[in-house]
Amino acid sequence: MFLYGSITKSYAIYLKSNVASHFLENKIQKNPITISGVVKDNESGETLPFANVFVKGTNIGTTTNEDGFFTLFNVPSETSTIQVQYLGYQILTLILTPEMAKDKITILLKPDDNQLDEVVINAESRQQIVKMNKNVSQISLSPKKLASIPNLGEKDIFRALQLLPGVSGTNESSAGLYVRGGTPDQNLVLLDGFTVYHVDHFYGFFSAFNSDAIKDIQLFKGGFPAEYGGRISSVIDLTGKTGNSNKLSFSGGLSLLSANATVEIPIGDKANLLIAGRRSYTDILQSGLYNSIFDLYNDSEPTNGNNLPNFNGFQQNQTQPSFYFYDLNTKFSYKPSDKDIISVSMYNGEDNLDSSRENQNTFGSGTDDERTINADIEDLLNWGNWGSSVRRARQWNDKLYTNVVGAYSNYVSERNRVNDVTIQLADSTNTNRTGLVEDNNLKDYTLRIHNEYKINSKHSLEFGGQLTKNEVDYSYSLNDSITVIDQKDKGVLSTVYLQDKWSPTEKLNLVGGIRATHFDVTDELYFEPRLSASYQLNDQIKLKGAWGKYYQFVNRIVREDVTQGSRDFWLLANEENSPISFAEHLIIGASYEIDDWLFDVEYFEKDMSGLTEFSLRFQSALGTDPNDQLFFEGTGISRGFDFLIQKKVGKYSGWLGYTLSEVVHTFPDLNSNPFYSLNDQRHEFKFVNVLKAGRWDLGATWVYGSGKPFTAPNGIYTITLLDGTETEYVSVGEKNGLRLAPYHRLDLSATYNFNIGSGKGSMGLSLFNLYNRTNTWYKEFEVVDSEMIETNVNYIGFTPSLFFNVSF
Repeated sequence: MFLYGSITKSYAIYLKSNVASHFLENKIQKNPITISGVVKDNESGETLPFANVFVKGTNIGTTTNEDGFFTLFNVPSETSTIQVQYLGYQILTLILTPEMAKDKITILLKPDDNQLDEVVINAESRQQIVKMNKNVSQISLSPKKLASIPNLGEKDIFRALQLLPGVSGTNESSAGLYVRGGTPDQNLVLLDGFTVYHVDHFYGFFSAFNSDAIKDIQLFKGGFPAEYGGRISSVIDLTGKTGNSNKLSFSGGLSLLSANATVEIPIGDKANLLIAGRRSYTDILQSGLYNSIFDLYNDSEPTNGNNLPNFNGFQQNQTQPSFYFYDLNTKFSYKPSDKDIISVSMYNGEDNLDSSRENQNTFGSGTDDERTINADIEDLLNWGNWGSSVRRARQWNDKLYTNVVGAYSNYVSERNRVNDVTIQLADSTNTNRTGLVEDNNLKDYTLRIHNEYKINSKHSLEFGGQLTKNEVDYSYSLNDSITVIDQKDKGVLSTVYLQDKWSPTEKLNLVGGIRATHFDVTDELYFEPRLSASYQLNDQIKLKGAWGKYYQFVNRIVREDVTQGSRDFWLLANEENSPISFAEHLIIGASYEIDDWLFDVEYFEKDMSGLTEFSLRFQSALGTDPNDQLFFEGTGISRGFDFLIQKKVGKYSGWLGYTLSEVVHTFPDLNSNPFYSLNDQRHEFKFVNVLKAGRWDLGATWVYGSGKPFTAPNGIYTITLLDGTETEYVSVGEKNGLRLAPYHRLDLSATYNFNIGSGKGSMGLSLFNLYNRTNTWYKEFEVVDSEMIETNVNYIGFTPSLFFNVSF
């Protein structure tokens, strides 16, 4: 016996398992049919992209596109059993009826965090946070489940991704992703079709994305298809929520750092508006969590026990810098018909830091040599990203889908520091002004068209084109008179691509593609062939592999000193100091999957060229020789294994991940010998545990990483010049020849869920670095009185945080 519901030609049939089995045994029919429709959230009406839709008992299946549309060809019977799966939602099994086969159907899924009515007994609650997708090295993450994972005060998309094998989880100072030996700038980050160039807040401790505004997260760790390009490491494709189309809804939350609110407004029957904002109140109220993070960038601990005063001998007055960040997501969606979607998406995120201060010190008080030094320091820093997209999509028929996007993105970083120093003597006054100005501005204008054409159930094509114009400016000057760098570049990328998905047999799936890009700066054409394959050896074991070539035309150059300036800057590839980056990916793997468990292993190899390092060497305290501005070009190779053991379903879920890897760089002009990259880490373990216990969600994560490399000085030597003066020099040891101590930490969280009238609420506690492990970020070395002072700059220790959320 089963229930049948009809809501404006929307069908949801929930079956008892024995009834489903009965229909499975009697489903074969001579004349196959075609079924098409859309998958939506049962509560909000949100379309669900990349959901799996398949006919049980067969190899017939597909994935919904970006707008939730799907088509199933060669369905054996009008009464076949269809199963629909989407991460963060309960699995739905339904029986087709002859009436459904005659029209498009709407399939409604219920979120996993809600209990179904008693009659809906076959929709399976999985409590799954991540899911390995059909494509090689592709993983889905559920934004709805992020609160179950321990965090540092904020639900964080990128911090959750860092718990996956192949993504470094020991970089507390960067919410950006280091994927399989790559760096964050080598990742393509898309939000509703526009590129986001800066992905973090608060010096990198939090990602710049409000998880309450995101409905789907796709990560490609490598071997990504021809649809994506412009980066050489990975792809993070984020789809923003469209908003609740059924009713006005509100959600909000508080943590020790920030407050957030989301409003979803239906406009008539065809339009929606979503507004989601988040702002820290750290410029008003400084919590212990804020102080722990901020002090990391302003304090350090000399390992030899000497407490060195600031500025070599005189004290600074204690000041409290003013800092805050915010981000705002807005999305308007309009559906003129059941085949068309028009949307406008906007994002603005920014960090602002004011470290201005005044210092006064008096020396030799009461003597003839008495002098007073006044330092007036203006220090302003802000950075952020603004992006928007206008999208028009249409499902022309059962076979053809078109998506057109016009996008704009702007990354801005501005640093302005001025030091006015006045020395008051008994009979005179001396003044000195020094400073720096550092500005980086990147603009991205993109027009993209993507088409999907399904030939039949075994064969489909994806093809399209992209036109991108980049404008990148970077300037760095000292003391209003010395221009270290002033570079302005423009470039246009013209791209076409074609991808063919083919299943020649029931067990073999092939995906071949080619991407061709013309770069007007070099006036050359760059071809990027891609190929991936999977073979289903039996019901449990799958073999897989991928290969491809990738180019990158805009690069982020990382400064050596992370505590000065904006830490990094973007440059457009040119024929002078910023080469075009290139990588060739090779991935081979296998997976074993049973009902509750997944075992997955992948070998990866990434050959890279066109890597860039930047060095700025100061000649004296008075200025900088521009000739010592150096860009070094090199190559690299990253290789290793990713292992994953995942408990997928049930009240307890989680995974154990392990990565064994090696990242080696070669820069002939910098160091003639190969050396380990700064992000080389031989071993990394992640253990993630989530338990659903009634109204409680309990989480525990443990991360371990072997030590990362660093360069240490060998010692100090003194040279006597011809005029008799002596100059001290530091002898530098082997580049990245030593290793930091291993990194490890344990995090716990507990969330209590409750009802507030017709709404819902949750509150909880997260404990970061429970056993207060001292993990070293990096080491600093300074010569003081002919002595080498080694300083450990450590990550934060034990840090508790509280949070509270409501939704109506």
